[in-house]
Amino acid sequence: MSKEIALLESRALRVEQMERVDILDKVKSLVMLPDGIHVRTQDVARYFEVSTASVRRLTDRHQKELSENGLRLLRGSELQSFHSDTLSLWDGGGEAIYPQAATQLRLYTRRTVLNVAMLLRESDIARCVRAYLLDAEDELRARHDVLDHRVTRIEHCLADVGSALTELGPVLRRMSERFDSLDRRLGSTHRLVGAISVRLADVSQDVLGVDARLDDVARRLRELGPVT
Repeated sequence: MSKEIALLESRALRVEQMERVDILDKVKSLVMLPDGIHVRTQDVARYFEVSTASVRRLTDRHQKELSENGLRLLRGSELQSFHSDTLSLWDGGGEAIYPQAATQLRLYTRRTVLNVAMLLRESDIARCVRAYLLDAEDELRARHDVLDHRVTRIEHCLADVGSALTELGPVLRRMSERFDSLDRRLGSTHRLVGAISVRLADVSQDVLGVDARLDDVARRLRELGPVT
């Protein structure tokens, strides 16, 4: 079974593609109503270049699925309110260019139109939309495969790093012990240098004292004068 046939036949596959509404404008411009959200049955038919009756038949067959993806059926006061709001948004000549449904109006969102594209068999435009969807899916899968390959390589590298760290563990512990020993020795040396510094300061004070006594002796000798 081809991917396109699978998409036509499988609702689960269609659900997976329902967020790709951007594909519609890549194939053909979809003209929206003035609210920028909805289109009518005739607008959908014009987009897919099929008859309005074909769109109606498809909508009747798949109404539950399409309703879950934005299809609305307006009647009575809700329909009148929608007509009023739409005409107020239309620039000039609203009554002439916006025919009002007599008793009911089906409204489709972009999501609903995409859903129709995945169900409508007799439209070349619908086939193009499906082709874009499937090409995008293949491209996404290819990117996923590349990303998966890169992640696998990174995992292998991390595994190698883990092995290297395991081997380095004992070495790092020995280095840490040596650094601790060196730190203790440096601490002892620092205390010894401090003690020596204190002793040198004491010696300096003694030297200053001796120097002062020598100066005093020299002064006293000068005061005695020459010996005759």
